[in-house]
Amino acid sequence: MKSTKFTELTQEQIDRKWWEIGDFFRRNSLWMLMYCTGCCAIELPPAMTSAYDMERLGMGPMATPRQADVLLVTGYLSLKTLRRLIYTYEQMSEPKYIVGFGSCTINGGIYHDSHVVINRLDRYVPVDVYVAGCMPNTEAVMNGFVDLMDLIKSKKADGWKRYHDNYDWYKKNQEEALGEVRIKDEFHE
Repeated sequence: MKSTKFTELTQEQIDRKWWEIGDFFRRNSLWMLMYCTGCCAIELPPAMTSAYDMERLGMGPMATPRQADVLLVTGYLSLKTLRRLIYTYEQMSEPKYIVGFGSCTINGGIYHDSHVVINRLDRYVPVDVYVAGCMPNTEAVMNGFVDLMDLIKSKKADGWKRYHDNYDWYKKNQEEALGEVRIKDEFHE
């Protein structure tokens, strides 16, 4: 009987192997927190039900940010909702991803000239995938999820790392728009 010869791996190689195993399970089991502030959210129920069945991709909804991997932002963001979105994103554990739905997350959409609407979401939090359209149809939503899974597989879904690396830039943009970012309400004080 032949014995298998094992080669010694460095700690870095072992860590990389574990990270690859984690990426495999991560991209095939994505839990989403939906932050629905606009009309794009109406495309999510068909994606979740039997017509498109996003669960076949291993995706499902999650109720709290601490248990979610993906933050779905659908529609426009006002200054008030941006503050809550930042707070929600910072509660999520890493690695974490953001998918922006519709033209409102890209450029403010039809509300682009409003003084209370955020025009570019990626100036405040890192967006990994945008699904363009006003409103994007269900096929585009599903393609956006598949794109996110491909980016995770190729290690290009690195928004959470960019948030760490460029935290001062994101924080400066957040403070320019909101002033102080801290949440002040009965739950956070």
